[in-house]
Amino acid sequence: MNIVLIEPFFTGSHKQWALGYKHHSKHNIDIISLKGIFWKWRMHGGALTLSKMFNEYLKLNKKPDLIIVTDMLNLPVFTSFANVKNIPIISFFHENQITYPWSTQDRDKEKNRDHHYGFINYTTALRSDLVMFNSHYHKNIFIKELKKFLKKFPDNNDLFNVDIIEKKSVVSYLGLDLEKFDQYKKTSTNQCPIILWNHRWEYDKNPKEFFECLKKIKNENIEFKLIILGEEFHTEMDVFTKSRKYFSNEIIHMGYAKSFTEYASLINKSDILPVTTKQEFFGVSVIEAIYCDVFPILPNRLTYPELFNSDKNPDNFYKDSDDLFIKLKECVVNNTKKSLRQYSNKYKWSKIAKDYDNIIQKVIR
Repeated sequence: MNIVLIEPFFTGSHKQWALGYKHHSKHNIDIISLKGIFWKWRMHGGALTLSKMFNEYLKLNKKPDLIIVTDMLNLPVFTSFANVKNIPIISFFHENQITYPWSTQDRDKEKNRDHHYGFINYTTALRSDLVMFNSHYHKNIFIKELKKFLKKFPDNNDLFNVDIIEKKSVVSYLGLDLEKFDQYKKTSTNQCPIILWNHRWEYDKNPKEFFECLKKIKNENIEFKLIILGEEFHTEMDVFTKSRKYFSNEIIHMGYAKSFTEYASLINKSDILPVTTKQEFFGVSVIEAIYCDVFPILPNRLTYPELFNSDKNPDNFYKDSDDLFIKLKECVVNNTKKSLRQYSNKYKWSKIAKDYDNIIQKVIR
């Protein structure tokens, strides 16, 4: 089967996912993409550019059996200009803009004009033949909040479309190339526990709560070291600038890893991963750290209880900021070593690619 995968935001986890599926699928997959910058413009204008690119692709290649797009594409606009007649289309939702928390400093949020991004997600899901979500949490929260979202508009809300979307929605987790971390596995124990941050340096990852908790630990004269990884897309957030100075004696590394070797080595060197994010529809960076036997302390919400079984692992989940401090302090003092690696194994591409292929086969039939 020949598949064309359309990705308007070809960077980070979106890029890893597209390349990973292309490599592991039994089908032939060609990727048509745009650079992962200017996400708002990608959601508005990317469809026009990508439709031209797709039409050019058809001049050199036979018509694909299937098109896969992601949530960053305005699918109705794309299909209006691309020659997609009789080609089934699947949309894969990495995230959505209806439930995604916006920074209070975002210009669109300040001017109360952010609804159109969520509406693009809505019409893309409606236009698709099948909608794939990367977790049950993501699917459920999208369907739930979509009804509330549509009620904000003055008339012709067409709430019945929510049921249409739900009936053609499935859950299939992201596939990850976790085996590539194996050669960097740590062979010794740190005398002083190393705390890890390996997320984007963005508002939704809630670095403020993370560093405030660390300050409480430091103020009790408890020793620890710190590795801060992750990508920043704009000017460095103030909380990172201040923390760079405040934790200068604790920091081993702070900044984006220049290579995968550096990234994997630093993760494998770490001991504890306190997660404070305000949103997570899957959690690639968390799964990578857990695979490397870093002990996670996770919020008992979002997608984490689903992925890591909060009922069986209550020590790894916290309910609020005070509980986070208590559990992090205990982990640092005792240098906790419990592993949840078995939960990350099921997200390897060797399994996930087969799930995708089976889902796709049903759509084609």
